[in-house]
Amino acid sequence: MSTQALLGQLLLGLVNGSFYAMLSMGLALIFGLLNVINFAHGALYMMGAYAAWIGLTYFGLDYWTMLVCGPLLVGLFGILIERTMLRYLYKLDHLYGMLLTYGITLLLEGTFRSFFGVSGQSYPVPGALRGSADLGFMVLPIYRAWIVLASAVICFTTWFVIERTRLGTYLRAGTENPKLVESFGINVPLMATLTFGFGVALAALAGVLAAPVFQVTPLMGSNLVIVVFAVVVIGGMGSIMGSILTGLGIGVIEGLTRYFYPEASATVVFVTMAIILLLRPAGLFGKEK
Repeated sequence: MSTQALLGQLLLGLVNGSFYAMLSMGLALIFGLLNVINFAHGALYMMGAYAAWIGLTYFGLDYWTMLVCGPLLVGLFGILIERTMLRYLYKLDHLYGMLLTYGITLLLEGTFRSFFGVSGQSYPVPGALRGSADLGFMVLPIYRAWIVLASAVICFTTWFVIERTRLGTYLRAGTENPKLVESFGINVPLMATLTFGFGVALAALAGVLAAPVFQVTPLMGSNLVIVVFAVVVIGGMGSIMGSILTGLGIGVIEGLTRYFYPEASATVVFVTMAIILLLRPAGLFGKEK
């Protein structure tokens, strides 16, 4: 067994874990603060990747421009969804929100498939992040290192804002007792709309980061979102820190499994979920009711 091959699989697992962490954090944020299971998260991640590809192909906008504009555009689309459809389901059973967002997923995937087909589109790695660095014990692709670094900064900054600032306190209080928060002059419905838009923008940002690594296709988020939901369940529904740490951990576990026993790499996350739920039904960082 080669040490360099093992480190390569660990790096690949860490990159995948970075995407799991960003996407599951967005899901946990939306569920924890709005009580909505957003099944369209994978499709919105796909929209972020397509935003980067369309921006470059049709408008000549580079990677760095779309890294900002892509999440903003998709986040505005998420706000439109929340304002026109989702806000009417907050007081209903979770099933209604899940069915609505699943329908949105089918609509988005079908629309992009009709315009761009099912074959994947390639997106070039930006010039500043091309190449690799020889660390002696392994060769480190610069773009993959950038993904891990960017994901870590985004995830832990979001956690800090939600858990350690006054804005985060208002957000959490608005979900637990909206009438009390509104009595202090805070617009709770607007806060909910912006929270959903931000969660969607996080998914789109992950999509832009993923575009140079994976083929950009209409179905690129459909399989990924199943794993991301498993990560959220393992970490604890609504726990942002749980989603971040679990996403990174599951990515590393996948990488190790792919090295030692490749046949189990596609199912290890679900086996892990089953074991965790047997031992701790609320998840690793979830609160027991």
